[in-house]
Order: sequence, then structure tokens, then C-alpha cells
Amino acid sequence: MPIESLPTFTKPARQHWESIPAEIRQRLLSNVWCGHCSHETTITNFSGTIKGGDLLVVGKCAQCHSDVARLIEAG
Repeated sequence: MPIESLPTFTKPARQHWESIPAEIRQRLLSNVWCGHCSHETTITNFSGTIKGGDLLVVGKCAQCHSDVARLIEAG
């Protein structure tokens, strides 16, 4: 997957994100639901923040460029 830009994360979000093994992070990014396409997609141009103790990654669908999000619950 080509890197379009480095993601922007808040400091707590980056710490949570980096605590996840790289292989799992890649799977999380490539398994995001797009409501517009109605199927699984890859998230691009994403950023992350902590919401309610969970990591929220928001970005764009790789196919249609609609807004998509992935919630990664705190373990």
C-alpha cells in the first residue's frame, strides 16, 4: 500500500496505535466498511484520536473517497 502522507495522531492515539503489532495495524486499515460502496475497503488519508478510551481512526475510502472510520476498542 503506497503511503500518501504520514497519518496525524494525537499523542495518546499514537501511543495506542504503536502498541498494536504492525501486522494487525495493516489488517485494521484494510478492513474498514464503506457505507457508500457497501463493502470492505482500505482507509486512506487517515488520522487518529482517542474517544471514550478507544482509538478512533478516520479517513477516506480507497475506492470512492467517502468518509470512513474504524473504532479500535481499548483492550
